[in-house]
Amino acid sequence: MPRSGLNASAGGSLPPAITRDPHPGLVRRVLHGLYDCMWLLAAVLGSPWLLWRSHTRPGFGAIVLDRLGRGVGKVPRRGQKQRVMVHGVSVGEVKGALPIVREIERTRPDLEVVISTSTETGREVARVVFPDHIVVNFPVDLTFVVRRFLRRVDPSAVVLVELEIWPNFLRIANRMGVPVAVVNGRITADSFRSYRWFKGLLPQFNRISLFCAQGREYAQRFLQLHVEPERVIETGNVKADGLSIGRVTPSSELMRLLGPTEGQLVFVAGSTHPGEEHLLLAAAAKVLPGWRVIVVPRHPKRASDLSTELKAAGLAVQRLTAMRSGEAPDPSLPAMVDTIGELEGVYGLADLAFVGGSLIPRGGQNMLEPAAQGVAVLTGPFLDNFTQEARFLQSAGALEILEQPCDLEASLARLGADEALRRKMGVAGMAATRAQQGAARKTVEALQQTCLPGR
Repeated sequence: MPRSGLNASAGGSLPPAITRDPHPGLVRRVLHGLYDCMWLLAAVLGSPWLLWRSHTRPGFGAIVLDRLGRGVGKVPRRGQKQRVMVHGVSVGEVKGALPIVREIERTRPDLEVVISTSTETGREVARVVFPDHIVVNFPVDLTFVVRRFLRRVDPSAVVLVELEIWPNFLRIANRMGVPVAVVNGRITADSFRSYRWFKGLLPQFNRISLFCAQGREYAQRFLQLHVEPERVIETGNVKADGLSIGRVTPSSELMRLLGPTEGQLVFVAGSTHPGEEHLLLAAAAKVLPGWRVIVVPRHPKRASDLSTELKAAGLAVQRLTAMRSGEAPDPSLPAMVDTIGELEGVYGLADLAFVGGSLIPRGGQNMLEPAAQGVAVLTGPFLDNFTQEARFLQSAGALEILEQPCDLEASLARLGADEALRRKMGVAGMAATRAQQGAARKTVEALQQTCLPGR
């Protein structure tokens, strides 16, 4: 059985880091060569789409070139401090990395932390969350690209937030003697099925030195992928450590532009995905009359097209950027936050929150954020990516999960009319989130034993 933390292990000890290739030999070399060829073939066949995407989406081409190695040459050579690279795929993982980075820097000031991410929005958020750190784009998984990337960044250890594993990256890290750890580890049911199918073709999980799993269910899935039991521990969800318990005070500007009128209640729909905004705004207009309604799309770059679509559907919204440019705020109209990094402050305005990515099969988004602020939280039924968070918030009485999307109006109406219930859910959400804190400390203790370089 996986351990619940270091204290439950034999003497608190963990196996040594993996610093060599556990799969040498010609067969694996051929498999990785074929894997490289597949990448190159995909690049050739996909080049028309890549060119079109680069032309129609500003910044996309630069991201592709950087991930192919163009930008890594600008990374400063490391000085006397050894480096640890912490990687988060996109926005959620980058924000989730903050408690880990803080704890590493608190306990190991002799180390330099470099942040890596894979997406444009992830990079933008990383530069806000980690303004004093080097931020790099994770490489495309081609052997020669990965090798150049690791030689230039020169990490002594790599820490992957949640789960981001690529065969060539892991193989080259092994060969260069760079230990790799997964922290805040989770593996969805769909991903688990895929990994079970391919695990014999390109072994990946036994190249990783340590798995710090969010909970028992995820730890069991790692074990079923033939990870050594001694390398799997349960440390909890580090995202809870990155959250302040209690209301976040929005900036004076957000209060002026998005705040309610006296006596007006606020409904926030956060991290929404395509297809959800229409449903949420239509339902709120019907069952939450008089409320200040704010929608925060997961990807702000959709805002222009989305605003046009909503207007055509009779659901006109005011964009935050337009109000910042001089348009007078109208609290009787729904507002759209079309900027990055302001959701926490917007949740600080909320009396009731809906967390998106859950009315459609996208796996949900992080419902801990509003719950930590004492906001009653509602979400849809599609929560494959956040099953653990949803389970403990629901059991604490802090979260209501729709059985099906068509229940949205009824649940909004009931929660909107019951102030006492909203208050009770908010108190429960703060208590449940506080109870989850402490994972970052356990995680870094484990990293100290296995992956972080000696003093």
